Amino acid sequence: MVLMADNLETSRSMRIFDREFLPEINALYNFAYHFTHNEEDANDLVQETYLKAFKSIESYQEGSNAKAWLFRILKNNFINEYRKKATRPTSVEYEELANFHEEEEDTPYSSYADLRLEMFEHMMGDEVTDAINKLPVDFRTVIWLCDIEGFSYEEIAKIIDIPIGTVRSRLHRARIGLKEKLRDYAKSLGFDK
Repeated sequence: MVLMADNLETSRSMRIFDREFLPEINALYNFAYHFTHNEEDANDLVQETYLKAFKSIESYQEGSNAKAWLFRILKNNFINEYRKKATRPTSVEYEELANFHEEEEDTPYSSYADLRLEMFEHMMGDEVTDAINKLPVDFRTVIWLCDIEGFSYEEIAKIIDIPIGTVRSRLHRARIGLKEKLRDYAKSLGFDK
């Protein structure tokens, strides 16, 4: 009887994971990249988020807002990892350093940056993206969640664990900051107001 109950719970968990969590993978990756600005770190953050989500799937209410639930886990994972890194001294493995230098010498184009990263930055590096990235992280986060991901103020408040009034205030201040940063750009396109 216990085995049957375990199988039913596993079946339920897999159904929730497949139907509600996996469809959010692209949005999670974009949100993770927003924090990390690094493809590999963003992938690791998404993977860790899904692992934690699956481990605590019994606390998720089926049919509720999976995207907001996953975003909150991701944000908490990022903050926890950031705190760990901030308190940990920087270490470099000798073999990694030696391998890096050997690879640099062997590569005829070693002085060039990773072209994929450069192409991505130029593709996404328009004036609006640059202006958003220059905002303080608290403002950047609410702009991202509201204007790019489309979360409601209530959902944002739950995701980043702040009062709804603070969400409104940060969003207002972030938009004013963007307006100031983009004023000259808008004028160059013929917008006078």
